[in-house]
Amino acid sequence: MAPQFWNAEEELFKLVQEKLFTAVVGDVMDKMGLIHQFLPPQIQPLCDDMVVVGRAMTVLQADVFVEKSDSGVNELMKKPFGLLLEALDDLKPNEVYVCTGTSPYYALWGELMSARAMKLGAPARFSTDIPETRRRFLN
Repeated sequence: MAPQFWNAEEELFKLVQEKLFTAVVGDVMDKMGLIHQFLPPQIQPLCDDMVVVGRAMTVLQADVFVEKSDSGVNELMKKPFGLLLEALDDLKPNEVYVCTGTSPYYALWGELMSARAMKLGAPARFSTDIPETRRRFLN
């Protein structure tokens, strides 16, 4: 039987974060036939020393151009932010919030979401409000 180097998922993620690097993970995944697993190169960390490891909590967002609407048949339109805050509150420790689906005209992540994710124990905070996020969360 092969030795196991970790006892819990947190230990595994810490080991991966400290010992592995992107090229090794990519090569192993290629050999396993998992060839569409990397994020696009446009997605970058806020700082060069940041490493993100965890389970992906994937979210599909949609453009909405009103804050709240009581008309229509879509019940989600009656909630400010639709299901966005519920999705964020469902984030568990060691999960990385990964979202897609909207146009590039507004931020998908900012200061309030960063604060909530940190409170929930999420390992990463992504933001389009980079100077403010660096000042508040990385210094």
